[in-house]
Amino acid sequence: MIEVRNLTKSYGGKKAVNNISFTAEDGQVLGFLGPNGAGKSTTMNILTGYISSNEGQAFINGVDILEDPIKAKSFIGYLPEQPPLYFDMTVDEYLSFVYGLKKCKLPKKSHLNEICEIVKLTDVRKRLIKNLSKGYKQRVGFAQALVGNPKVLILDEPTVGLDPKQIIEIRTLIKRLGRNHTVILSSHILPEVQAVCDKIVVINKGRIVANGNSDTLARTLSADHKLIMHIEGSSDEVKKLLTSISDVERVFVGRQVDERVWEYHIEAKENADIRRDIFKKLASRSYPILMMKSNELSLEEIFLKLTTGDEYGGAEKIEDKLDALGKAGEDK
Repeated sequence: MIEVRNLTKSYGGKKAVNNISFTAEDGQVLGFLGPNGAGKSTTMNILTGYISSNEGQAFINGVDILEDPIKAKSFIGYLPEQPPLYFDMTVDEYLSFVYGLKKCKLPKKSHLNEICEIVKLTDVRKRLIKNLSKGYKQRVGFAQALVGNPKVLILDEPTVGLDPKQIIEIRTLIKRLGRNHTVILSSHILPEVQAVCDKIVVINKGRIVANGNSDTLARTLSADHKLIMHIEGSSDEVKKLLTSISDVERVFVGRQVDERVWEYHIEAKENADIRRDIFKKLASRSYPILMMKSNELSLEEIFLKLTTGDEYGGAEKIEDKLDALGKAGEDK
């Protein structure tokens, strides 16, 4: 588990990280999302003990990284944006070196064999690292982070520069590792965060502006609560049925999609989930639902709103709107 409490880091008069707090639970993949310069790497460097904070605390598996850095670091496997590799070593030589550097007590041969199987390095163990593809070099970086079987994995931009096939392979690996480790994945790549993370923390200009899963963020930030549906049947009758549902506030009949199929925009009361009621009502009259989708924001739209604040009148209003959400996310 990772717990960050009121962390602040300043460089001169500028606060790179400004009073941030969040937690990552055991067996959870947390996406640390933000634009370049938002404070992601500074936070990662504090969590790994590479730099110290000016204020606040960071706990790794219950141990304060500043009070007992050696013990706290023993729980951490770290993959920086540029993997710390020695190119003139073979994969085996390098992993043996890391094993000794970390003073690992696990049975060496079986432990390194297991790691190489997990990250799919078995076939290249005798090769020089400098002769490996970038994807395999990234796998070697993952392997060194796993030496010692740490409880916490901190991954800083793990797929930068990889081709699409390599990216898919690394994302799959992260999801597998998340079953048995606490993982923090720092990234500015939206599909990556959405594909592998259980929880998302968004940081902008050194401050956390959102804390929760993508669905919760979408519901909180969407300006309205609408469903868009394609329904087959008499448009007048369907509209009457939809309007009769207690939590439905407005129904707008849009374009004709096909013969006897119309598009409907249904607006619900705030926090109301009307999908089941709609299904029951339409099924009672045998009106097929051919398409249903939410009008909530995508992760990309959420990211843009949180980091620019255009639709909400600036970042301060966004933070007011998300204050309760952030507290709820910390409590989970």
